[in-house]
Amino acid sequence: MSITHALLETASGYALFKVELAEQIAAQTSAAQASINDLSKFQKMVSLVSFSPFKSAAHALENANDVSEGLVNDSLKDLLELCLSKPSKKSTVLLGVSDPTLAHTISDEVKIPCDATANALEVIRGLRLHAHKLLKGLQETDIVKSQLGLGHSYSRAKLKFNVNRHDNMIIQAIALLDQLDKDVNLFSMRIREWYGYHFPELVKLVPDNYQYAKLAQFIGDKDTLSEDKLPEIEAIIGDDSIVAQNILDAARGSMGASLSDMDMLNINLFATRVVSLSEYRKSLITYLSEKMNLVAPSLTALLGDRVGARLISHAGSLTNLSKYPASTVQILGAEKALFRALKTKGNTPKYGLIYHSSFIGRAGPKHKGRISRFLANKCSIASRIDCYSDNPSSKFGEALRDQVEERLNFFETGAPPSKNADAMKKVLDLLADEEEDDGDVAMKEMTTLEVSPKKKDKKRKSDDMDVDEEPAQKKVKLSKEEKKAAKKAAKAKAKESAVDAEAEAPKEKKEKKEKKEKKEKKKKEKSS
Repeated sequence: MSITHALLETASGYALFKVELAEQIAAQTSAAQASINDLSKFQKMVSLVSFSPFKSAAHALENANDVSEGLVNDSLKDLLELCLSKPSKKSTVLLGVSDPTLAHTISDEVKIPCDATANALEVIRGLRLHAHKLLKGLQETDIVKSQLGLGHSYSRAKLKFNVNRHDNMIIQAIALLDQLDKDVNLFSMRIREWYGYHFPELVKLVPDNYQYAKLAQFIGDKDTLSEDKLPEIEAIIGDDSIVAQNILDAARGSMGASLSDMDMLNINLFATRVVSLSEYRKSLITYLSEKMNLVAPSLTALLGDRVGARLISHAGSLTNLSKYPASTVQILGAEKALFRALKTKGNTPKYGLIYHSSFIGRAGPKHKGRISRFLANKCSIASRIDCYSDNPSSKFGEALRDQVEERLNFFETGAPPSKNADAMKKVLDLLADEEEDDGDVAMKEMTTLEVSPKKKDKKRKSDDMDVDEEPAQKKVKLSKEEKKAAKKAAKAKAKESAVDAEAEAPKEKKEKKEKKEKKEKKKKEKSS
């Protein structure tokens, strides 16, 4: 069956055409395609049924977003319902649509069969080519202007999507921090080696790279070091007078070579650069911590700043991380090991970037895989809470972190951990109490609608199940003799209840007979 109508989505509006001449077999031939390119021939194939222009630029952008996502906008739905009747035995309608997803949505919602094959695309190609001639009242310049304006607004809207998350800032900050760690370590080794020719004893006395660079910058020529500089050396080291005195004694009896003024100037400049890089690294750590607490507070509370930022950076964004299942989050960062294991049919990796979390380091060797799987599950929950909640809070991450702590305790002691639903309910109750304290009436109504019925149901269930839960909690293994005694007691109770029922049965029969006799006497009295 060939298409009867064709839908054209333009930057100015929706256009619906009736296809009068179309063949499936000859559609791919060169003659048919040449006739589509020729306006005089193509005008005989199609005719305009209706054109629905967009009301404004915002309306055009809304429809463009819906078409790109395969959704049917209300304006498109009204146009199709108004111009096309639903297919029946007498009238058969087949609509040609360029997007297969949009065609499937139209057939589901509007109940109009659609075709998105090559035949329909050829007809729509001709409609786009000759749109300025087929649409009355529009010129080619108008269509070009509308396309340009819609293209700019559509691209601008895509760039502004999810702008408040600041994922890109976190990705760039963690990448710069990793690079700074490598550079600072490399430069610190270089300053130790360079200044070590002049003062080799300082390397063993000061193991910290930052303190060593500051001391190399401050001391300079070791021959000029005197007791007057001891307070400043103590301040650099961390108020350790013993180490400061050892540095002074080592400088007086040092075996290092003397350097020229130009060499010492270069060493001093390089030490200043290393110190500045180290201080900038500290400020970058605080910046990353603030950003992570703002964008992903739950993930930060669960994993920490750096591990959470590395997960977001590896996934590409917080939205992408929230879409990943827990199994993917678990091995995120270990893709090479995973594919190597799949290729060689070996053991797959148990963890990726989450290995740097303190929970996996604290777990025993036997439980590292189990705790990594559990931690990845909680990470996926935390990322989804951070991504899709309007007001992200770190309390969810703290509750999830407590659950991981309980699971670690369960591996060691066997104490049963709490359920996830109970932990989330506690956090919701806390947030509801805070909102009530702030005096937010609207949010108070929402919390009462959502949370309070669950409280009542759980209270009722707990009240009904109190008798059953107490013996279930105290499970005691019974011996065979105790089991037999319990069965005999149950049989005796059943017999007693049967005897009582038999004893009550004759009483009920007598009462019924007495009621019947009374009714008969009343009838006789009335008749007499």
